[in-house]
Amino acid sequence: MKMRWIAAVLVAMMLQSNSCKDKDNKVLTKEVSFKKEGELNLKKSDNDSLLVKLDIEIANTDYETQTGLMYRKSMLSDRGMLFIFEDERPRSFYMKNTQFALDIIFLNAENKVVSIQKNAKPFDKASLPSEGPAKYVLEVNAGLTDQWGLEPGDIMDFRKSTIKQ
Repeated sequence: MKMRWIAAVLVAMMLQSNSCKDKDNKVLTKEVSFKKEGELNLKKSDNDSLLVKLDIEIANTDYETQTGLMYRKSMLSDRGMLFIFEDERPRSFYMKNTQFALDIIFLNAENKVVSIQKNAKPFDKASLPSEGPAKYVLEVNAGLTDQWGLEPGDIMDFRKSTIKQ
């Protein structure tokens, strides 16, 4: 009887230490779904032509920034996640617990593309740094930045939705 109790406690401890938890320390039991919180445009710097318009989810709290797109199976090609930071400095991201490949776009305080980490591999814990100071980071599906012809110096503009969906 004592052995069963010890085994049950050990199993419960292992499950709790390896589980996904939300900001209130509750175990996440369902896939995280996209919530449109704004719209974003990427434009060429030389002629202001529109490259793409995206629906975005915004990460600006510590919890949202640390979680990002983790624990999601995919994202539609007309969507992205925009990370907004209070300051502009060199940034570094990784793909821990991210199940699909991404292009990671680093942008400065003037909304200009600083650098792009292309085709970041799922579950990779390697550091993926910006090539200069960044205030914003935009994550999109891998391959899209090549498809759009996005380059350093190109420009982003975005607006937050007044109603979260």
